[in-house]
Amino acid sequence: MSKKKSSDVLSRSDAVLIAALAIILATASAAIGSAMTYRPHTVNSPAVAVLVAQQPAHVNTAAGPDSISADLLAEHRCLSEVLYYEARGEGRQGQQAIAEVVFHRMNTGNYGHSICAVVYEGAGHPGCQFTFTCNGELTKAKEGSAWRESEALAAEILTGEVPLHNATAGATNFHAVTVTPEWADTMKQTTQIGNHLFYRGSALGHDSDS
Repeated sequence: MSKKKSSDVLSRSDAVLIAALAIILATASAAIGSAMTYRPHTVNSPAVAVLVAQQPAHVNTAAGPDSISADLLAEHRCLSEVLYYEARGEGRQGQQAIAEVVFHRMNTGNYGHSICAVVYEGAGHPGCQFTFTCNGELTKAKEGSAWRESEALAAEILTGEVPLHNATAGATNFHAVTVTPEWADTMKQTTQIGNHLFYRGSALGHDSDS
């Protein structure tokens, strides 16, 4: 991965989706300022009309802006969830690192073409990609303040207010320092951020998409 391509993780992910989400979140400023709870609502904007025609295949545009709003807000929720469940005790830097992994996985094309597809790959079954989707954590009550912080950061990342600068050096995998998964020896460690170790490619030095 070249320096230019790796300097901005979001640049190749889904620029149209992010632009549309920025419009939608702007219309929901009251909700952002209070409980950070978003609900689909109509956005009557010429910009959204253009974005409807440009949406990638994985975004359902059949029902117009309301459907796009619902899809985009679902993407926001999925990113909020992965930040919360995987790194809520790691501070903003640690959570941004997890976001990078999600976007790097989107960029490879091998893990899904949306945030939710990446985060919930294998959910509910052994071998799920993010453990919170298959270990029962989703059934437990969230910590209010930590959840709101994750929601806020997810919105800031998606709208570009908080840019990602590839601090994980292209990582597509990570694990806590307290465990050593079998796959760790097969990949190249790129960095440690907080209590997480990040990996990409193969231990032989040849990058791979798996």
